[in-house]
Amino acid sequence: MTDNTARFDHVVLWVRDPIAAAGFYEKVLGLEPLRLTEFAAGTVAFPSVRLNEETVFDLAPLTMAEHMRMLPGAADSAGHPVNHVCLSLPADAFDALRDRLAEQQVPVSQLTHDLYGARGLAERAFYFSDPDGNIFEARHYA
Repeated sequence: MTDNTARFDHVVLWVRDPIAAAGFYEKVLGLEPLRLTEFAAGTVAFPSVRLNEETVFDLAPLTMAEHMRMLPGAADSAGHPVNHVCLSLPADAFDALRDRLAEQQVPVSQLTHDLYGARGLAERAFYFSDPDGNIFEARHYA
């Protein structure tokens, strides 16, 4: 990618078991796991899952929190200080995600409508959480 427009690169999610978390994101959200073999071999600190060609979620083990000393208080960030991460999906992917969550018996919120976001008002949205308590919103714009 040669475009230097500002955009998200990655979001770090604290998880208890990175391999299990990667399995959830692959099986339920359909995301591609990255660096699982290397993580299992101990050659990288965490695996990731790919959201799209430009963005990944890093699945950081909670045990890494003690190493987060680059800023005062950074080590205390383990424990979900972020309210939620929002995934904007095309209509068919939105419906497929909701179906997969139901198949895996992952609780989801009721559908909401006309929530404001980066692209204006979203036609539909709902919330769910991963097994580690990270909360996600899935939305679909008209």
